Amino acid sequence: MSELAADGIPVAVTCRVLKLARQPYYRWLANPVTPAELVEAYRANALFDAHGDDPEFGYRFLVDEAADAGEVMAERTAWRICSTNGWFSAFDKKLKRGKGKKPGPPVHDDLVQRDFTADAPNQLWLGDITEHRTLEGKLYLCAIKDVFSNRIVGYSIDSRMKSRIAVNALNNAVARRGDVAGCVLHTDRGSQFRSRKHVRTLGRHSMVGSMGRVGAAGDNAAMESFFSLLQKNVLDRQVWATREDLRIAIVTWIERTYHRRRRQATLGRLTPIEFETIMTTPATQAA
Repeated sequence: MSELAADGIPVAVTCRVLKLARQPYYRWLANPVTPAELVEAYRANALFDAHGDDPEFGYRFLVDEAADAGEVMAERTAWRICSTNGWFSAFDKKLKRGKGKKPGPPVHDDLVQRDFTADAPNQLWLGDITEHRTLEGKLYLCAIKDVFSNRIVGYSIDSRMKSRIAVNALNNAVARRGDVAGCVLHTDRGSQFRSRKHVRTLGRHSMVGSMGRVGAAGDNAAMESFFSLLQKNVLDRQVWATREDLRIAIVTWIERTYHRRRRQATLGRLTPIEFETIMTTPATQAA
């Protein structure tokens, strides 16, 4: 309309042809972006970033992520913005009517090719997430295993399966192991491992990411074997009343039983702690 006015066509004529009122146009011309629209744009940007990090999240989870980023809003507001822009959870009913959502593209190449071996600590780690129900709701465990000794070098336990559970597990592993530059972390294509937060954390520790193929369970079979042991020895032993009870049981089993008491044939009938103690020099042993 401004271009037409510059060409000599009166605004009144243009508004009449376009069937627009002049007063709203002049109000927009004086203040093209209202404060409310600016707030809406910032909120939408925060929700979009959170949805990109965790595509499984619905608006109730996204509103928490947006609040962490400094954009506080009501759940109803988050629902309206997400609905308007089509940002639905990967598990939303609308997406389940068809063939289902395809796995996301890998953010790393498959550098392992099912060769789950290492000659020294901190060469190859495996990461994965499992879940189990309690009477309070689900509890999620993200664990990272060093294939050299089968030791669980880091883990994180949370009531929600957000990208932070993978980031916290990785940071926990690095804090325990020290210098991990060049170490390969192999995972599946879960959104937690594909998130920008997790990729940035890998880069900050000078680590290398690796991801398996779609629908190929054997690509991370070595990690699944640990979860199978955990399932039989802890998760399925009883009905867990609270998340805290299950969390304590998981930590106790990993640190006391799996690491220090459970001997493994692949380690020459040694425990992971014994194997690392014997096979590495004191300077390279983990804390």
